[in-house]
Amino acid sequence: MDQTIIKNIVIVGGGTSGWMTAALLVKLFNKQLNITLIESDAIGTIGVGEATIPPLQIFNSVLGISETDFIKATQATYKLGIEFQNWHQQGEAYMHAFGNIGRDLGFTSFHHYWLSAQANLSQSNPSQANGSQYIANDFWQYSLNYQAAKHNKFQPIQTIAQAQMSGITHAYHFDAGLYANLLRQYSVQRGINRVEGIITSTELSTDGSIKSVTLQNGPCISGDLFIDCSGFSALLIEQALGVEYENWQHWLPCDSAYAVPCESTSPLTPYTKATAHHAGWQWRIPLQHRTGNGIVYSSQHMSDEQAKQHLLANLDGKPLAEPRKINFTTGRRVKQWHKNCVAIGLSSGFLEPLESTSLHLVQSAIIRLTKLFPRNGIQPQHIDEFNRQSQTEFEQIRDFIILHYHLNAKQSADNERGLWQQCRDMDIPENLQHKIDLFKATATVFRHQDELFTEAAWIQVMLGQGIIPEDYHPLTQAVSQDDLTDYLTNIRKVINTTVSQMPSHKDYIAAL
Repeated sequence: MDQTIIKNIVIVGGGTSGWMTAALLVKLFNKQLNITLIESDAIGTIGVGEATIPPLQIFNSVLGISETDFIKATQATYKLGIEFQNWHQQGEAYMHAFGNIGRDLGFTSFHHYWLSAQANLSQSNPSQANGSQYIANDFWQYSLNYQAAKHNKFQPIQTIAQAQMSGITHAYHFDAGLYANLLRQYSVQRGINRVEGIITSTELSTDGSIKSVTLQNGPCISGDLFIDCSGFSALLIEQALGVEYENWQHWLPCDSAYAVPCESTSPLTPYTKATAHHAGWQWRIPLQHRTGNGIVYSSQHMSDEQAKQHLLANLDGKPLAEPRKINFTTGRRVKQWHKNCVAIGLSSGFLEPLESTSLHLVQSAIIRLTKLFPRNGIQPQHIDEFNRQSQTEFEQIRDFIILHYHLNAKQSADNERGLWQQCRDMDIPENLQHKIDLFKATATVFRHQDELFTEAAWIQVMLGQGIIPEDYHPLTQAVSQDDLTDYLTNIRKVINTTVSQMPSHKDYIAAL
């Protein structure tokens, strides 16, 4: 049993993942730990994580960073969801809007009542209910987030009390570099020791754990626990400790990206756009001072030059830099904690930013480490539980991203077997197939208690990708058609009235 008291922490790599790790550790452990962060201004960061999901609010709150200060410091805007264009078929669009849809009745989720109403519509007027896209489009009338997003409105409403409905659920678009700078200042003010330099070698102890790292300019820095935030290079977890990487490209074939900022345009939309193209997809992330853009693609189906030109031809404004190439392998580190080294960020694995989960995986890894932080030495039980939870989380997010690719009805421009047909025909993980089959047959979505994506998220993507369930819950039949119509009409009225009273997204930010 290792009885080494964990006192000296060495974080290798800055950027968003390194400084998020430093900030939370120094906040929670105060003076209990000596924390050193090594980074080099000569080494750039990937910086594609400019969109988040709602849990980042909790992270900032724990640090004591107010939302107003965060918005100002990072040129942030609000994010109410992600719109997916051309993912099911060309010309179609839907949104994964955050928050709830409609209002549940008793033990039965709202979407079952909505499906019951759609079935009634089909019986009374078959021509109106002709086609899955018509049916699916109606669903987002009952999403406050969606309606606010598409009207470019924003206001942080907690609840709509008179209707017993939840309010707005939001995340952010922000400049990841500015956020890292904010957290650097936060951490250094609280005692983090920042060391500038490039690591040239790593010394291991006789038991195979990391003893120290040596910098190019001479200093040797030792520690009890090392945190690898060195990005794709994975200096410690892979290069020093040799931990293997599990490749998931047979499920997620995209392996390349270009990123480029452009001038911002009006209106200032409170949602991310993900637009599919023949070999992948393009993102659009609106910030206050610019718009972040990028193209994700499979190099087997699109050349680098084609990707770059496609990206530049589909910008809203003038590009502000040259497109920057990013190569990646989708997958995860087989052990994200090995010996006395924990990999956080890109060194631990990579899932393309389709659902803006990159920074969330950083956040959850840091929180997981704090919950399992060793007191009297690192024990195997700490490591095993950390790795078990990390694997589960990565696989659940992986499956949600595969869902977008697999459920498509897109046609190739020619007779060749393109990316989308490949994704449609491929075998998928068993758990994901079960989720799809269950929803298709019964409209039921079950999620694990600690699973990141909500039932509403799964429902929206499966509807948007063309699945209309064959059945719905029998408890919906306890409500008469007249009462059901009133129930749905009242929800729509409440949402429309609420949205009409909101300020514009741009005006709300300006008022801050």
